[in-house]
Amino acid sequence: MTATWWLFGLLALNGAGATDLFILGNGITDLAAPGGLLIGLGRLTGLYGALALVFQLVLVSRLPWLEARLGLDRLTGWHRWSGFWVLWLLLAHVVFITLGYSAQSNTTFLPQLGTIVFDLDDTLLAAIAFVLLILLGATSARMVRRRLRYENWHLVHICAYGVVVLAFLHQITIGRDFTNSQMGRIYWWSLYGGALAAVLLSRVALPLYRNLRHRLRVVSVVRESPSVVTVWIGGRRLDRWPARAGQFFLWRFLMEKRWREAHPYSLSAMPDGKYLRITVKALGDGSQWLQQVQPGTRVFAEGPYGAFTTRQRVRRHALLVAGGVGVTPIRALLEEFARTRQNVVVIYRASRRQDAILVNELHQLARVCGARLHVVLGSSAAVGRFGPMLGARHIVAMVPDVRDRDVFVCGPPPMTNVVNRALFVLGLPASQLHSERFAFAA
Repeated sequence: MTATWWLFGLLALNGAGATDLFILGNGITDLAAPGGLLIGLGRLTGLYGALALVFQLVLVSRLPWLEARLGLDRLTGWHRWSGFWVLWLLLAHVVFITLGYSAQSNTTFLPQLGTIVFDLDDTLLAAIAFVLLILLGATSARMVRRRLRYENWHLVHICAYGVVVLAFLHQITIGRDFTNSQMGRIYWWSLYGGALAAVLLSRVALPLYRNLRHRLRVVSVVRESPSVVTVWIGGRRLDRWPARAGQFFLWRFLMEKRWREAHPYSLSAMPDGKYLRITVKALGDGSQWLQQVQPGTRVFAEGPYGAFTTRQRVRRHALLVAGGVGVTPIRALLEEFARTRQNVVVIYRASRRQDAILVNELHQLARVCGARLHVVLGSSAAVGRFGPMLGARHIVAMVPDVRDRDVFVCGPPPMTNVVNRALFVLGLPASQLHSERFAFAA
């Protein structure tokens, strides 16, 4: 929670700073002029929309300190949520400014909008940025997102950095809150410069440095089943790569026609300083080809990412709940618990016995640390002696002291939702629930 308070506290502080820019730029005095109220609202929504855009950059920068405490799931969710605020605030900015100047010049909305866009310096750049922003919002809609390959979607979203630059140029050159205030310009340059520097540092410089230093390669590929393979990846001085059980990387296997594809796979074993291990199930074209990857293949990895680690624990005992391929980070966490012989219960949900990948390793680790392992098989709609599968009664029957444990849940979204609802019914405090949705390949 500390990282959350720091993040939103910083956002509130900068919101106050943006409001101060408006006041110092005679924003309050100008309200009395014809159209002044509308123009004032336009200036404020423009400032707040620009600030929300900077906030989005910070959320996607993947700063290690922030991401390790909040997790990429949460940061991505906030990024999506703040995107709507950016769009609506900047739309309000356009409408209020145009209406305000229309009131001053006694013209209608559309002619006045044309005058602003084509006659004022750098406003055309802002109009281009706004159109790009609408395009980005459209491609982020879930219906559209599902139809796009990740690489194409990612390419479109690189345009977001163009939006940031164009919007900044528009503000700093003609914005009344900056043209007459040197301190305002310094503040805004620092704000945008800091956010862009965070992106370049965490998403470009740090991955390049780590990969040049550690030089990852595929060491071996082990077939676990006809559709599941485990890939062992080695490199130099991997003990210096700060990865933990429960985290994931974005993996690029540097093969012909595949090097552009980044795949989020969790570690399926606790990092030991010598190897990183992933276990992948062929769920489609995006992971099917990995069945044929050869030892010696160069690998480029971004990460580690995720707050699904033992760092989040607040209780001594733990319950680990896995579903399908979501077992990979759970297996890694169990290995870490086995090293310290903690009191652990594991629930592994699978439709059929043959779908329960890594189950033999789970049994072996459970024996080492004395953990209790429950393998739950059957249809998700099944209702047994203790009610619906993985419902509140079913969980209590397997783990009577569940309220006294940290609970780590990882699996497909439908299963994760069922378990989270059951734990809510049981009164488990939110601080004890740690959840990761496996909506992508594991």
